[in-house]
Amino acid sequence: MTRLDQLLVERKLANSRTHAKKLIEAGRVMLSGGGPLQPARKAAQTVPEDSALEVTPLPEDQYVSRAGLKLAAILDQTGLNPIGWHILDVGCSTGGFSDCLLQRGAESVVGVDVGRDQLAQKLKEDARMHLFEGVNARHLQASQITPFADRGFDAIVMDVSFISQTLILPQLPALLKPSGQLLTLVKPQFEVGQEGIGKGGLVRGSQYYPQVRERIIGLCEELGLEVKKYIDSPIKGGDGNREFLLWATPRPL
Repeated sequence: MTRLDQLLVERKLANSRTHAKKLIEAGRVMLSGGGPLQPARKAAQTVPEDSALEVTPLPEDQYVSRAGLKLAAILDQTGLNPIGWHILDVGCSTGGFSDCLLQRGAESVVGVDVGRDQLAQKLKEDARMHLFEGVNARHLQASQITPFADRGFDAIVMDVSFISQTLILPQLPALLKPSGQLLTLVKPQFEVGQEGIGKGGLVRGSQYYPQVRERIIGLCEELGLEVKKYIDSPIKGGDGNREFLLWATPRPL
């Protein structure tokens, strides 16, 4: 006999015991010790090691992180199709954005992140993924990611935390093709300053959201970018904060 959550991990039906618990609590695990499949009751229940298991993935399991669902939302709303694109992922972290783009047919993704050892193993093993760690995007230059930046990027995506994206945006237009696309996840909790943050790291009130929107759109315009869409993310941040998705393109000369 063994714990159900441990058995799910051993059979690679869950990434961790925490993930297994989420699957079970969501009613996504069917179990049989010999009879018909029945919904599993709890993670800690003990079951025979040869139990039959059937798992229905959670929606967020489609990508290596929830971020992939956020990017998918704006790709779907805009009708943008990354097939064959050469893309820069700023703040790639675990790789949710990169995973979404590669699953949708991107030719290659160049990921940059100030941190190290965060990218999901699945993406490390993907020949289309090129990772540059320990790179502060605030000072990002093409020379730091050669030869991948030499031909310009069809799209740049960005999802950064603990820094205002207004400090990074000025570096991006020079890396983008004239026909390129910019897609960013706007996190107001990192844009409003300490005075706008309340208990639990949540933005104090909805009055801050238009301020963030105006500031970021205004900067994009100063940088020669035309903002096409600015929409609510369908998924809140892990801390419960409301987030937004921006789509912009270089303004025609």
